[in-house]
Amino acid sequence: MKLETVRENVQAYYGDVLQSSADLQTNACCMPDDVPAYVRNVLAKLHDDVMARYYGCGLIAPLDLKGMRILDLGCGAGRDVYALSALVGETGEVVGVDMTKAQLDVAMAHREFHAKAFGFAESNVTFHHGYIEKLDELDLEPGSFDIIVSNCVLNLATDKGAVLRGAHTLLREGGEMYFSDVYGDRRIPEALAKDQVLYGECLSGALYWNDFLNLAKAAGFTDPRAVTRRMLTIENPELEAKVAPLKFLSVTYRLFKLDGLEPACEDYGQAVTYKGSVEHAKGEFALDEGHVMTTGQRFEVCGNTYRMLKQSRFARHFEFDGDFSVHNGIFAGCGGNSPFDGLSEGGASGGSCCG
Repeated sequence: MKLETVRENVQAYYGDVLQSSADLQTNACCMPDDVPAYVRNVLAKLHDDVMARYYGCGLIAPLDLKGMRILDLGCGAGRDVYALSALVGETGEVVGVDMTKAQLDVAMAHREFHAKAFGFAESNVTFHHGYIEKLDELDLEPGSFDIIVSNCVLNLATDKGAVLRGAHTLLREGGEMYFSDVYGDRRIPEALAKDQVLYGECLSGALYWNDFLNLAKAAGFTDPRAVTRRMLTIENPELEAKVAPLKFLSVTYRLFKLDGLEPACEDYGQAVTYKGSVEHAKGEFALDEGHVMTTGQRFEVCGNTYRMLKQSRFARHFEFDGDFSVHNGIFAGCGGNSPFDGLSEGGASGGSCCG
């Protein structure tokens, strides 16, 4: 199928076919149940038109966002843009990019509504009409974003590698791409990839999880980390029969742009101690599903985790012990298993130490 045809189909599906989340035919694009109370409080302030057109598959609200500059790839009608705009505060900024004008029209119509709802003197959000595979064609300065988010959109992109490379270019050193998407337990057969409904429902455009990891590493994100994951059950008998025996997973990943990250988790005898100073995470801080650090307790880490904390916005929240002068081999406990391991249908799991 030609790239132009795929894009036209996606624009038609999200601009014309879907008028609200109630029109979705599967459960791939739905709000996770475990949304923190402070995020729910923000979402309660969003305009009904924006909330009705939510098609994400995860929560893309990382911690410690005050004053951050964030880019949302495939922002749609702006639900995540506006939620994040409240969390970054008046000193922060959120930029949204989407290729579907009908969705952007809804988003842009409510800029002043949300500024007033959050008590801001003026709106701290802007929107761009364009393709996330061609971020270099937009008026966005390289190295100018602290965080890049995306919610169930990478699977719809016609060139996933280009999206990841563009994101890497736009991030500041120490910044991160924090995003949720759908992944398959194997590569999608070509016949299914041509199904317009399955593609629009975020299934037949999904990457095989290992292909994603390789694309992310090739783009410069050396050590992808899984934050949360849940099995998708689809719950549409007709579409379930079409995709069988494929299984799908919604995963939230964080990809740090950092020099010095190694391909494997190496042991240098390092440790960190969390100070408990991140808002909404006083008792413990979760870097990813394998690194949950309790306040005040020494936590042994690999070299990559040490860098992710020390060379990012999280540095001020930790005490650091050790350096890179002595190498002790591979860090015990880290592994490269499938993200599907240990999950039952509809369930979520912890996972191995890294990624």
